[in-house]
Amino acid sequence: MAILPQNPTAPGELTVRELVMYGRAPHQGKLFARSTKEDKEIVEWALKETDLLEFADRGINNMSGGQRQRAWIAMAIAQNTDILFLDEPTSFLDVSHQMDVLHLVEHLNKKYNKTIIMVIHELNEAARFADYLVAMKKGCIMYEGTPHEIFHNDMLMDVFGIDSHIMNDPRTNRPFCIPYSVKAINHDVGEV
Repeated sequence: MAILPQNPTAPGELTVRELVMYGRAPHQGKLFARSTKEDKEIVEWALKETDLLEFADRGINNMSGGQRQRAWIAMAIAQNTDILFLDEPTSFLDVSHQMDVLHLVEHLNKKYNKTIIMVIHELNEAARFADYLVAMKKGCIMYEGTPHEIFHNDMLMDVFGIDSHIMNDPRTNRPFCIPYSVKAINHDVGEV
Protein backbone atom coordinates (compact mmCIF):
# COMPACT_ATOMS: atom_id res chain seq x y z
CA MET A 1 0.00 0.00 0.00
CA ALA A 2 1.09 3.58 -0.61
CA ILE A 3 0.50 6.36 1.91
CA LEU A 4 0.39 10.09 1.24
CA PRO A 5 0.49 12.10 4.49
CA GLN A 6 -1.37 15.36 5.00
CA ASN A 7 1.57 17.77 4.63
CA PRO A 8 4.42 16.07 2.77
CA THR A 9 7.66 17.97 2.24
CA ALA A 10 10.32 17.37 -0.38
CA PRO A 11 14.00 17.48 0.52
CA GLY A 12 16.00 20.14 -1.31
CA GLU A 13 15.20 21.30 -4.81
CA LEU A 14 13.83 18.13 -6.38
CA THR A 15 12.24 18.15 -9.79
CA VAL A 16 8.82 16.57 -10.17
CA ARG A 17 10.37 13.58 -11.97
CA GLU A 18 12.91 13.08 -9.16
CA LEU A 19 10.15 13.22 -6.55
CA VAL A 20 8.04 10.68 -8.44
CA MET A 21 11.10 8.40 -8.82
CA TYR A 22 11.26 8.23 -5.01
CA GLY A 23 8.01 6.29 -5.26
CA ARG A 24 9.99 3.47 -6.85
CA ALA A 25 12.37 3.16 -3.87
CA PRO A 26 10.49 0.21 -2.29
CA HIS A 27 11.07 -1.78 -5.50
CA GLN A 28 14.77 -1.03 -5.80
CA GLY A 29 15.94 -3.08 -2.84
CA LYS A 30 19.18 -1.29 -2.00
CA LEU A 31 19.74 2.25 -0.84
CA PHE A 32 20.87 4.37 -3.80
CA ALA A 33 20.10 1.59 -6.30
CA ARG A 34 19.96 2.61 -9.96
CA SER A 35 16.60 3.03 -11.60
CA THR A 36 15.61 0.24 -13.95
CA LYS A 37 13.85 0.56 -17.28
CA GLU A 38 10.65 -0.57 -15.52
CA ASP A 39 11.09 2.15 -12.86
CA LYS A 40 11.45 4.80 -15.55
CA GLU A 41 8.40 3.51 -17.45
CA ILE A 42 6.25 3.53 -14.30
CA VAL A 43 7.41 7.06 -13.43
CA GLU A 44 6.46 8.23 -16.94
CA TRP A 45 3.07 6.51 -16.55
CA ALA A 46 2.51 8.22 -13.17
CA LEU A 47 3.45 11.61 -14.64
CA LYS A 48 1.09 11.05 -17.57
CA GLU A 49 -1.81 9.90 -15.37
CA THR A 50 -1.45 12.94 -13.13
CA ASP A 51 -1.11 15.28 -16.13
CA LEU A 52 2.38 16.37 -15.11
CA LEU A 53 4.55 15.40 -18.09
CA GLU A 54 5.03 19.02 -19.12
CA PHE A 55 6.16 19.88 -15.56
CA ALA A 56 8.43 16.84 -15.06
CA ASP A 57 11.65 18.87 -15.01
CA ARG A 58 10.28 21.76 -12.96
CA GLY A 59 11.28 22.14 -9.32
CA ILE A 60 8.57 20.83 -7.00
CA ASN A 61 8.80 24.00 -4.92
CA ASN A 62 8.06 26.13 -8.01
CA MET A 63 4.59 24.72 -8.58
CA SER A 64 1.10 25.69 -7.47
CA GLY A 65 -0.49 23.88 -4.54
CA GLY A 66 -2.67 21.77 -6.84
CA GLN A 67 0.23 20.82 -9.11
CA ARG A 68 2.37 19.96 -6.10
CA GLN A 69 -0.40 17.74 -4.70
CA ARG A 70 -0.69 15.93 -8.05
CA ALA A 71 3.10 15.40 -7.96
CA TRP A 72 2.83 13.79 -4.53
CA ILE A 73 -0.01 11.59 -5.77
CA ALA A 74 2.17 10.65 -8.77
CA MET A 75 4.91 9.60 -6.35
CA ALA A 76 2.44 7.49 -4.39
CA ILE A 77 1.00 5.75 -7.46
CA ALA A 78 4.51 5.13 -8.81
CA GLN A 79 4.78 2.63 -5.97
CA ASN A 80 2.33 0.59 -8.06
CA THR A 81 0.22 -0.66 -5.16
CA ASP A 82 -3.41 -1.74 -5.13
CA ILE A 83 -4.27 0.43 -2.11
CA LEU A 84 -3.65 4.16 -1.74
CA PHE A 85 -4.13 5.98 1.59
CA LEU A 86 -4.58 9.75 1.28
CA ASP A 87 -4.72 11.99 4.36
CA GLU A 88 -6.65 15.13 3.48
CA PRO A 89 -5.37 15.46 -0.11
CA THR A 90 -7.46 18.59 -0.75
CA SER A 91 -6.47 20.59 2.34
CA PHE A 92 -5.30 24.13 1.62
CA LEU A 93 -6.31 23.91 -2.05
CA ASP A 94 -8.74 26.23 -3.80
CA VAL A 95 -11.94 24.67 -5.14
CA SER A 96 -10.55 24.27 -8.67
CA HIS A 97 -7.53 22.31 -7.44
CA GLN A 98 -9.73 20.32 -5.03
CA MET A 99 -11.87 19.15 -7.94
CA ASP A 100 -8.75 18.40 -9.99
CA VAL A 101 -7.31 16.17 -7.24
CA LEU A 102 -10.63 14.42 -6.54
CA HIS A 103 -11.25 13.71 -10.23
CA LEU A 104 -7.71 12.34 -10.50
CA VAL A 105 -8.29 10.01 -7.53
CA GLU A 106 -11.64 8.94 -9.01
CA HIS A 107 -9.88 8.21 -12.34
CA LEU A 108 -7.27 6.03 -10.60
CA ASN A 109 -10.03 4.12 -8.85
CA LYS A 110 -12.18 3.57 -11.93
CA LYS A 111 -9.50 3.00 -14.60
CA TYR A 112 -6.94 1.05 -12.58
CA ASN A 113 -9.17 -0.44 -9.87
CA LYS A 114 -7.06 1.18 -7.14
CA THR A 115 -8.64 1.10 -3.70
CA ILE A 116 -8.52 4.63 -2.36
CA ILE A 117 -8.88 5.23 1.39
CA MET A 118 -9.06 8.92 2.09
CA VAL A 119 -9.58 11.19 5.06
CA ILE A 120 -11.50 14.25 3.95
CA HIS A 121 -13.29 16.91 5.96
CA GLU A 122 -15.34 18.47 3.17
CA LEU A 123 -18.63 16.61 3.62
CA ASN A 124 -20.10 17.28 0.19
CA GLU A 125 -16.91 16.16 -1.54
CA ALA A 126 -16.93 12.95 0.52
CA ALA A 127 -20.56 12.24 -0.40
CA ARG A 128 -19.93 13.02 -4.05
CA PHE A 129 -16.76 11.01 -4.66
CA ALA A 130 -16.83 8.14 -2.15
CA ASP A 131 -18.52 4.80 -2.66
CA TYR A 132 -18.40 4.06 1.06
CA LEU A 133 -18.17 6.46 4.01
CA VAL A 134 -17.04 6.03 7.59
CA ALA A 135 -17.99 8.92 9.88
CA MET A 136 -15.91 9.10 13.06
CA LYS A 137 -15.99 11.17 16.21
CA LYS A 138 -13.35 11.10 18.95
CA GLY A 139 -11.73 8.08 17.30
CA CYS A 140 -14.91 5.99 17.24
CA ILE A 141 -16.87 4.92 14.19
CA MET A 142 -20.32 6.47 14.46
CA TYR A 143 -21.76 5.62 11.01
CA GLU A 144 -20.63 3.67 7.98
CA GLY A 145 -22.20 2.82 4.64
CA THR A 146 -22.87 4.29 1.23
CA PRO A 147 -23.44 8.03 0.98
CA HIS A 148 -27.18 7.44 0.50
CA GLU A 149 -27.29 5.22 3.59
CA ILE A 150 -25.52 7.44 6.10
CA PHE A 151 -25.52 11.00 4.76
CA HIS A 152 -28.54 12.28 6.65
CA ASN A 153 -29.45 14.86 9.29
CA ASP A 154 -29.02 12.49 12.24
CA MET A 155 -25.46 11.63 11.20
CA LEU A 156 -24.57 15.28 10.61
CA MET A 157 -25.99 16.26 14.00
CA ASP A 158 -24.46 13.31 15.91
CA VAL A 159 -20.99 13.55 14.38
CA PHE A 160 -20.56 17.22 13.47
CA GLY A 161 -23.21 18.95 15.57
CA ILE A 162 -24.74 20.72 12.59
CA ASP A 163 -28.34 21.20 11.57
CA SER A 164 -28.59 21.02 7.81
CA HIS A 165 -30.81 20.39 4.84
CA ILE A 166 -30.00 17.33 2.72
CA MET A 167 -30.91 17.06 -0.95
CA ASN A 168 -29.72 15.11 -3.95
CA ASP A 169 -27.34 16.86 -6.29
CA PRO A 170 -29.21 16.95 -9.63
CA ARG A 171 -26.04 16.22 -11.66
CA THR A 172 -24.61 13.35 -9.60
CA ASN A 173 -27.68 12.07 -7.72
CA ARG A 174 -25.51 12.06 -4.60
CA PRO A 175 -26.54 13.57 -1.25
CA PHE A 176 -25.57 17.17 -0.69
CA CYS A 177 -25.92 19.16 2.52
CA ILE A 178 -26.53 22.80 3.23
CA PRO A 179 -25.45 23.45 6.83
CA TYR A 180 -27.54 25.99 8.74
CA SER A 181 -26.45 26.04 12.34
CA VAL A 182 -24.13 24.48 14.86
CA LYS A 183 -25.71 22.69 17.82
CA ALA A 184 -22.96 23.77 20.20
CA ILE A 185 -19.34 24.74 19.88
CA ASN A 186 -17.55 21.42 19.91
CA HIS A 187 -13.86 21.21 19.19
CA ASP A 188 -14.00 17.41 18.93
CA VAL A 189 -15.82 17.39 15.61
CA GLY A 190 -15.84 14.31 13.49
CA GLU A 191 -14.35 13.40 10.16
CA VAL A 192 -15.33 11.38 7.13
